[in-house]
Amino acid sequence: MGQVRAVLFDMDGTLIDTECYYRRCWPEALKAFGYQMTDEQALFMRSLGRPFAPEQLKSWFGEELDYWALRNKRKELMEEMIAREGIRIKPGAVELLEYLNSVKVTAAVVTATDLERANRYLERLGLLKYFDRVISATQVEQGKPSPDIYEFACRELELEPEVCIAVEDSPNGVRSAYGAGCKVIMVPDQTEPDEELSKCLYACLPNLFEIKEYV
Repeated sequence: MGQVRAVLFDMDGTLIDTECYYRRCWPEALKAFGYQMTDEQALFMRSLGRPFAPEQLKSWFGEELDYWALRNKRKELMEEMIAREGIRIKPGAVELLEYLNSVKVTAAVVTATDLERANRYLERLGLLKYFDRVISATQVEQGKPSPDIYEFACRELELEPEVCIAVEDSPNGVRSAYGAGCKVIMVPDQTEPDEELSKCLYACLPNLFEIKEYV
């Protein structure tokens, strides 16, 4: 394709197989506070950043919900789950990153996860060395699905969104990247794109390695 200068990767559910843990930990955390979360609601929370995550949870469970206490509980449960079950790299990730490195295309992480945990997970799995930049939603005013984080990433890399491919697994991530003007490739993790979401996609692929055909 020639004009692609960078590939921007979501982390959870895209590069590493952690989205399934969020799906389990949100309901467990809410249960500890006396709330009942459905699986559909847990799926909706994927990659949802501030201020949207607290707003969404309060719309479901009431304004009195203590978001920060709940979030801390979810993080605690997730760290326990990861320590117990480990983290797997998604199929094709290493091969794609090696390929991008060989053709001198910039690779960056654009994640809803805070920088400390993102760097720790990537370092633990031997992936951090492949990335020119790790960018977190904590660095912008609004997280996904707002385009802020992808706009910020493009500014940091000094690139126009049109020359960047964004790789996402969730609807909130897809909308964020599309809103910023990036070419969006979805590699579905927990759910497939519906007809409306498909309109935002440059491609929908079964694994990461096939992305090399678009670079």
